[in-house]
Amino acid sequence: MTATRKRFDDEPYLDQCQATVIAVNPEGVELDETICYARSGGQAGDSGTLTLADGRVLTLADTVYADDRQRILHVLTLADGDTPPQVGDRVTVAIDWARRHRLMRLHTCLHLLGSLVPAPVTGCSISADSARIDFDLPESTLEKVELTERLNALISRDIDVTVNGITPEELAAQPDLVRTVGAAPPAGTAKIRIIEIPGVDRQPCGGTHVRNTREIGPVAIAKIEKKSRTNRRVVVNFA
Repeated sequence: MTATRKRFDDEPYLDQCQATVIAVNPEGVELDETICYARSGGQAGDSGTLTLADGRVLTLADTVYADDRQRILHVLTLADGDTPPQVGDRVTVAIDWARRHRLMRLHTCLHLLGSLVPAPVTGCSISADSARIDFDLPESTLEKVELTERLNALISRDIDVTVNGITPEELAAQPDLVRTVGAAPPAGTAKIRIIEIPGVDRQPCGGTHVRNTREIGPVAIAKIEKKSRTNRRVVVNFA
């Protein structure tokens, strides 16, 4: 089994790369490396195109993980007459950059939003136009206008977002770093990816993020919902 090299981990602003096809199956095409983020952690998978050596351009509808959580599947939408690439083919994989950048902005925004609510996170979802985060919050202490103002104030502070890593042992000694209930890094991981917004947030995260908070732009809390007795959902959109 060959794990796909995840170039989006270190190069989230890279919008295309060359790759070699290592497997083709009904669920998707596997490449030896990719810039496409695979759907996980609440963040949607990338879409875009796969260009073959003969010039044919295939539509990449989604990017997901295989069941083993190591291999990444590029899900194609084939038009009439289209055929998938073959094992060994060299291809150019390109993402829909405008969509990816919106995902990066909203994902980083959720880190800021989570820092403003002193409660465990129970889930999140990030699409290109809207994101939501759920909190274990029995009593509603949140107000849309005030939360929007505080969130935009954080965004405008122009804080750099950094990526580094720690070992599983270091994470075990700092359990408060894990904000999401039930979340755990993949088994066998030697180095755990840490996203840090200095003075605001620091936690394990495998998603893609912008370099600086100001890049997020203005946002608005669209709604705050009571989903259960102990669950409050906060939805944020671009303003």
